[in-house]
Amino acid sequence: MLYLSRRVDFSAMHSYRKTDWSDERNAAVFGLCSNPNGHGHDYKLEVMVKGELNNRSGIVVNTVDIKKIVSSFIEEELDGKFLNKENQYFINNIPTTENLVQFLWEGIKPQLDNCELHRLRLHENHYLYAEKEDEQMVSLTRKYHFSAAHRLHSNELTQQENVDLFGKCNNPYGHGHNYYLDITIKGDPDPSTGMVVDLGSLDQIVESVVIKKMDHKHLNLDVEEFKELNPTSEVVAKVIFEMLAPKIPNLYKVGLWETEKNYFEYYG
Repeated sequence: MLYLSRRVDFSAMHSYRKTDWSDERNAAVFGLCSNPNGHGHDYKLEVMVKGELNNRSGIVVNTVDIKKIVSSFIEEELDGKFLNKENQYFINNIPTTENLVQFLWEGIKPQLDNCELHRLRLHENHYLYAEKEDEQMVSLTRKYHFSAAHRLHSNELTQQENVDLFGKCNNPYGHGHNYYLDITIKGDPDPSTGMVVDLGSLDQIVESVVIKKMDHKHLNLDVEEFKELNPTSEVVAKVIFEMLAPKIPNLYKVGLWETEKNYFEYYG
């Protein structure tokens, strides 16, 4: 089985509102997104399909054909539109990123030939995307940032072993990174709000539990969780998951970008 991906971009505007709620309740639940006049995004949609190799052509399916199918559906249903007013489905359903990726899945999947839809990933912006796979619940990933220092040093190893293994990262004074933290929640969108998780509440939890504790800190020296642990990014990802899991019941995974080249995930 081979997997291939094609990206399609589009722009749309939307508002998160329930007409039977007061302005105050809409604002409390949806924040700035509740503006009745709407707001907009440049969406990036990654379409991944799977299939068997055609030995005559050397391809599974022509990615140009995928682009035509997806672009045609998006142009008709979403691109350049105020979704709450111009798309029949979203007149009755809030066009959250979670609901959008489900809508796209249902619209694109039946149109594909000679391959199967494997995954859709819809980026609303750099800090938020939703994902859908076959027979899977929707997941929503929110990105956060913190800066911190650490020293890679294990008390289980000799000084020379630490130097040999970690090199300059074993510098006694430490070194630093601009960490980017991906928090992924998985579940069925709430039928009323269209959300897998309340983003405002999620932001508050991550800020209070993780960011305040780690941002602009030396992990080895300032963060209690690492007093006896070597704060490699593998360990940091695992510790962050364990810190958040009691407060976020449907937490699915934690992803940690140490640099643009080094990425780590922990599923719990």
